[in-house]
Amino acid sequence: MFEDLRWFGFEWDEGPDIGGPSGPYEQSRRIEFYREAFRRLRDRGYLFPCRCSRRDIQSALAAPHLGEEEPVYPGTCRAREATPEDQSRAAWRFRVPSDEVIEFVDGGQGIQRWVAGRDFGDFVVWRNDDVPSYQLACVVDDAAMGITEVVRGADLLLSTARQILLYRALELTVPSFHHCPLVTDELGVRLAKRHDALSLRRLREMGRSPESLRSGWAKD
Repeated sequence: MFEDLRWFGFEWDEGPDIGGPSGPYEQSRRIEFYREAFRRLRDRGYLFPCRCSRRDIQSALAAPHLGEEEPVYPGTCRAREATPEDQSRAAWRFRVPSDEVIEFVDGGQGIQRWVAGRDFGDFVVWRNDDVPSYQLACVVDDAAMGITEVVRGADLLLSTARQILLYRALELTVPSFHHCPLVTDELGVRLAKRHDALSLRRLREMGRSPESLRSGWAKD
């Protein structure tokens, strides 16, 4: 992966391959950072244990959810009291403030406005297999590493709204965000491994150059 990214033209000043002042950089070695953030959120009353499966959530909805986003959580376990068993058997969800507007100006997509409880519901921050969620890991890592601008794909705009709530709850500085358009195929479907999209390694083996792959990108 590092070899492919360097071939494409990326450069970085610190990371798992070269070290740096913000290490360790592998998330598998940062579990205690995530546990500490989880404890802070739980002790401040932001979290509740949830025993629902994805099928349970889907069946509780009035209509099926379309697309890849997780369904809006119907609040099934919101009033449940935590038990000792929940520490190892339940997922823990962030209790979103109903109807609160999360608004930010994105560097790539402009003004973004999402309504908690309608555009997204209570989301998982700690999974029932004892692993932190993507949302929590992103916030904890970016804050610990002093990240001031996050650049990623436009498919993660709604995740940013969730993460802003975590930044606020943990009393951390919210970075600025820039969400880029996705690279898609001729049908407009985003490139992904699940669709057998060509990797950088495969494109390189086919004789493509970084310059040719970037030729159609906007210059601004």
